[in-house]
Amino acid sequence: MLIPHGTVIAVIDGENFELFRNTGNEAEPELVVVPSPTLDSHNHSGAGHRSVPGNHADSLVAEDAHAGAAAAWLNQQVLGHKIDNLVIIAAPRTLGELRRHYHKQTEQVLLHELAKDLVGRQPPAILAALREKN
Repeated sequence: MLIPHGTVIAVIDGENFELFRNTGNEAEPELVVVPSPTLDSHNHSGAGHRSVPGNHADSLVAEDAHAGAAAAWLNQQVLGHKIDNLVIIAAPRTLGELRRHYHKQTEQVLLHELAKDLVGRQPPAILAALREKN
């Protein structure tokens, strides 16, 4: 997969949000870590979930709220013209929740999605996973 210069790669799971930017060119991408924002997941309730205290569904609500907050931040960056090209790599369940929250403009700048949990991986492993998907 060709990754244009300046593309932001967001790597997300139910608890973590990591960002990288391609500072290389399309054919020879070079990912550098971008500081991740602090997300406010309190305003993103797990709308379709109901649980009782002690139920494991509480953790699913928190994961979904995290995904919603990550999507909201990405939408804000796209709408503010701070992200022109985007690749999202997310754990499969998280990716499903993210898709529910994409703004139309975010969908337009989205170059690729990869349903894989790569949080905590180094840039070479992320690039290798993106190349596998070609």
